[in-house]
Amino acid sequence: MVAVLFHHVVGDLTVGKPAVAELHDTDTLEAAARAIAASPEGAVPVWSPQETPDEPPSGARFLGMISTLDIAAFVASAGIGDRSMGSVVGEVVQPNPGLLREVDPGTRLIDALDLMKQGVKRFLVRKNGTWRGISKRFSVLYYGKWLKNMEQASPSSACSSSQLSSSASSTHKFCCLSREDILRFLIGCLGALAPTPLSPISSLGAINPHYCHVNASASAMEAIQKVPQDPSAVAVVETAPDGTRKIIGDISAYKLWKCDYVAAAWALANLSAGQFVIGAEDNESTPISAIPEPPISSSPVEEMRTGRSPRAKKFSSRSIGFLNSQAHQMAFGRARSMYRGRSTLLTCKSTSSLAAVMAQMLSHRATHVWVTDGESDEDGVLVGVVGYADIFNAVTRSASPATS
Repeated sequence: MVAVLFHHVVGDLTVGKPAVAELHDTDTLEAAARAIAASPEGAVPVWSPQETPDEPPSGARFLGMISTLDIAAFVASAGIGDRSMGSVVGEVVQPNPGLLREVDPGTRLIDALDLMKQGVKRFLVRKNGTWRGISKRFSVLYYGKWLKNMEQASPSSACSSSQLSSSASSTHKFCCLSREDILRFLIGCLGALAPTPLSPISSLGAINPHYCHVNASASAMEAIQKVPQDPSAVAVVETAPDGTRKIIGDISAYKLWKCDYVAAAWALANLSAGQFVIGAEDNESTPISAIPEPPISSSPVEEMRTGRSPRAKKFSSRSIGFLNSQAHQMAFGRARSMYRGRSTLLTCKSTSSLAAVMAQMLSHRATHVWVTDGESDEDGVLVGVVGYADIFNAVTRSASPATS
């Protein structure tokens, strides 16, 4: 069933991937925000600076990863508004060298998946000009065109290719592979993975019941202090008298991707978790305008500034990907429906197939999907979460050396 994972290698996934653009711990949070906006999973690797300009990336210089939540939480705690974005990344990133692993392009995908199941989030892979391990079938699946067959090349072109490979090696070009890249490959190989992709996630053991959660009444700052490393998300719930939990939203690195960090920081510091995720108080008679906001003529933390007159900025749930800013006079019921339409919480059922959950995550570039049980999404009881590690575990569970 999983022979495809033994017959493909990490190098197959590097075709067309850009070279690593390093974010250093001496760069500013503004630079980190730009890098995150162009990266998957709402986070980017952080490196120590090169000793020489031509020094290649290496696992030894990797420090950790910085996420959208890290930046928003730092700006919120600093209390100086967008001046915080001039701080250096080294003040924010938590050292964790185990999140990245430097691997050879010939590493089998089954071995790469095992590493990611253990917590690795990025692979650093050397890019060779003439990687011969490339799968012709995969090149069609992934990029929509055939790669030239090196064995059919003329002697002169073979010589030229050899020189290209040597040149590529000498310049030490590397690329980073993310878990999203692995998931994209797996979706392209669903037939080869059958029948696992069509099986319910409950029968595959892909539902993680040990999710992190906070009540909607808790402060948003309290919520982000509980966010686990993987998936980097905390569920915001309403707890029923019988102890069951209904999810109303989540606070995650994925949800804050490409957000206005200063506005998000103000919301974290001033709103409850429930207000943060739905943009309104949980009261149908209370308009969104009742949520305290700083004056329109100032930034979210303008009262803390001195000697500057920056552009006007105020918090609105639109700025962190939730509601349209014109919704301030709407009641909670309408506001909530608008939130769901604009930034719908990703949920599935325990009976959903693994393939459906994989497609849902990839289409939204999400890191997780919440699992609910109930007749409808509105009434569903939260039972768990599915993340990358859970999917990789399900796909490889039946793998054995015999299948290779």
